[in-house]
Amino acid sequence: MARKAAQSRTAKRSRVEAGNRIEKLADAIVAQVRKHNDPFVDIPSRTLSNVRFNEKKGIIEMLDGTQKRSFFSLLGRRGGEGSQAKKFMQTVKIAEKCKMLIDEDITTSLREVFYSLKVPVHESKELIFYEQEESDPIIEDVEVSVASLREELGIHAEPKGAMVGPMTIVDSGDTIDLTAMGSGGWQVPSVVEPEVIQFKKHSAAFILLVEKGTQWNRFNQDRFWEKHNCMLIHGGGQPPRGVRRLMHRMHKELKLPVYVLVDNDPWGYYIYSVVKQGSINLAFESQRMAIPAARFIGMSSYDADKFNIPKQIPMPLKDEDTRRAKEILEYPWFQSKEWQREIKHMLSLGVKLELEVFASKGDFRYITREYAPRKLKEQDWLD
Repeated sequence: MARKAAQSRTAKRSRVEAGNRIEKLADAIVAQVRKHNDPFVDIPSRTLSNVRFNEKKGIIEMLDGTQKRSFFSLLGRRGGEGSQAKKFMQTVKIAEKCKMLIDEDITTSLREVFYSLKVPVHESKELIFYEQEESDPIIEDVEVSVASLREELGIHAEPKGAMVGPMTIVDSGDTIDLTAMGSGGWQVPSVVEPEVIQFKKHSAAFILLVEKGTQWNRFNQDRFWEKHNCMLIHGGGQPPRGVRRLMHRMHKELKLPVYVLVDNDPWGYYIYSVVKQGSINLAFESQRMAIPAARFIGMSSYDADKFNIPKQIPMPLKDEDTRRAKEILEYPWFQSKEWQREIKHMLSLGVKLELEVFASKGDFRYITREYAPRKLKEQDWLD
């Protein structure tokens, strides 16, 4: 009981501190108005030019570049609609909503925040937000501006991802055996901090992240996690924050190695890099998300020959795939000799390999019986 109370106090402290930073942001705006200055907010820039790859730590870090968002600026890509003035107003309204959530000690979803602000601006027919595609980036702006994750601000995304394996956890006070999760696994929540999720006991030797839920289902159905004593997890494609943070915690706290199994295409490469080095958008939180020791076990552009995949099976690269691959080639965190060789080889072949290609062998279990075990046994991975 004492431990749970202490964890609850820690969570509340974190949210209170986030609330205090929002107040400071508001106070700075008010001070500008009182001085008859154009009020503005400095938004840390979430762009490739404002991050650096810390080779020693193996993670992406945010630099100190900012973009000034001011109230009296009507400049924008689409005139008034895309103006700084509108975005300034939207930023203030999102910050206000976050402070309300903190003060009331409740949480809500990204979707609900959008609907709560799909209302007219004061004495106007203009809405604060028309689409959620507008509100989500502003929430990220507020996050980086007050150095707090959206979960600390009281906003969460729809849970995406599942896990199964030899581990018992405590989830919000409920003890859960992750070996008895049926066909669907335990749904990974958005908030996985120690005050919510505790690791009670485990016998796992490693973590295997599978890119797709459909392939995760194959691994779960074949009880790969039981035969190979691992935690089996997926994030439904690009893993969401909850999945990445949970893997980071298991890696750091339980000392479990992390292996990543994704499609052989530029998007699969990037998913791996987000797990390993962190993302550009969340560079300010790489310390709590990235796993520099994560290893890429496939698929590799060399696997078609190594595993005798018929020539007609690989899919041709689309123009968008090629463009993205060339972009990734220039990223500082893909400059190792091994990764340059891997990506250039994929481009030279002009094809991509999906995890499903092994179905062409007439054995739907080939990926769990042969491919993944062989990769792990031979330590055939990129680091």
